Amino acid sequence: MIRRLEPYRVQAFNTAKQSENKMHDDTVAKRFGFSGGLVPGVDVMAYMMHLPVAKWGRPFLERGLIDARFVKPVYDGEMAELTAEESNSVLSIEVQSRGELCATGTASLPASAPPFSLGDYREVAAAAERKPVNAASYEVGQWLGTTPRDWAGDAARQYLDDIREADPIYAREGLSHPGLLQRVMNRALVDNAILGPWIHVGSRMQLLSAAKAGDVITARAKVIGNYDKKGHRFVELDALVVANGDTPLAHCHHIAIYQPREQAAA
Repeated sequence: MIRRLEPYRVQAFNTAKQSENKMHDDTVAKRFGFSGGLVPGVDVMAYMMHLPVAKWGRPFLERGLIDARFVKPVYDGEMAELTAEESNSVLSIEVQSRGELCATGTASLPASAPPFSLGDYREVAAAAERKPVNAASYEVGQWLGTTPRDWAGDAARQYLDDIREADPIYAREGLSHPGLLQRVMNRALVDNAILGPWIHVGSRMQLLSAAKAGDVITARAKVIGNYDKKGHRFVELDALVVANGDTPLAHCHHIAIYQPREQAAA
């Protein structure tokens, strides 16, 4: 039996207009054939998380599984409509904007969070000196670290405002939104090379513990893929996102185009 959840609508907001990644800048993005700067994929994924959290509440934040693939851009100021159908305890999620399918994904609630050992994920520091990205960046087997980051107080509230999240569970229970873990995954790329315009294309995230407001978050990421596809250069990461150096928060598979065709051919 298929059950449709109540749709969720968001007026998208480009949180990264001033980012080092100029794919979020209107002028640069138009040179790549887009209508304007892209709303970050990690924020679109954060919009998608609203639906499983609305359905399952805190248990989803503690052990939920979500994946997302970004098909077409979501643009600043435009309405994004998120719909979900439930079948066999799995939500199939779609994000539509401008009448176009922009993202797809699924979410579910496993009976328990699978075990992950900190010892299986090497802790390294972010690059002391970032170098311009090239085809040899992100070598398969390389371990990447991130600069520790926390979102507490005003920063946590600003993040919820930025992603238009009004669910009271985060303030009521002193929790961080899991979309922040995806931002840390992006840092595994950004903190280790000087990138040109680049695109996050998809992620799979198994939550392992609910992140608490003010947690200091890092990623321990291993490069598991670096390849050309249709002229783009892709990187894939397998990572454990960790709070305070000792608490696994999520196991993530992160995929990005780190050099689009125009850059890769340069």
